[in-house]
Amino acid sequence: MKKQLWFIVGLLFMMYSQNSYAQNDAAAKALLTKVSQKYNTYKTIQANFSLLIKQASGGSHTDAGTLYLDKANNKYQVNTKNQVLISDAKTQWNIMKAEKEVEISEASNSTNEINATNIFSFYTTGFKYTLTNAEKVNGLTLNVVNLTPVDSKKNYSKIKLRINKATNLIYDTTIFDKSGNRYTYTLASQQGNKALSENLFVFNKNDYKGFDIVDLR
Repeated sequence: MKKQLWFIVGLLFMMYSQNSYAQNDAAAKALLTKVSQKYNTYKTIQANFSLLIKQASGGSHTDAGTLYLDKANNKYQVNTKNQVLISDAKTQWNIMKAEKEVEISEASNSTNEINATNIFSFYTTGFKYTLTNAEKVNGLTLNVVNLTPVDSKKNYSKIKLRINKATNLIYDTTIFDKSGNRYTYTLASQQGNKALSENLFVFNKNDYKGFDIVDLR
């Protein structure tokens, strides 16, 4: 099976807040609560993102795309140059354009893994957290929280979450996997409560004529 670009780390890249933080750092907890409250006001989100992969070997890879999320119904579409992921909350379609192949699998709505439905709220459970020094990027002041998974069996050792101080919106997320690779997702723009067409979350095979269909369910 070909790996999905949207969390190529081997994770599924964790929107329902559970508001149960693991432990540590009251200042970090207060900040994450503000971020969670901000995103909880959104029923839908459209976000443009970029991905930077820095490999332990020194190589790198970049990509960019758009995430459409119907938070209330756990539906999403992730669209990049080479790949489209569509989920109607029951089924996921992984469309690989270059390979002209579509993989069909059951949608994962687990809160125990990072996936497209909870990228904005994965930090609310299962982590130890500390607030570190703020950073400046492109004139923005970013608060920085380092997250360490409580479950040591996770295949990543740390997540660095940077939050726009002025808006309490996530600026970027960097995942440090145990093999030495780093995956940084930067949210270039975010629009909350935007009207999204239901067609975004429906796979239409007529749009992909000539593609091989592989059903993994």
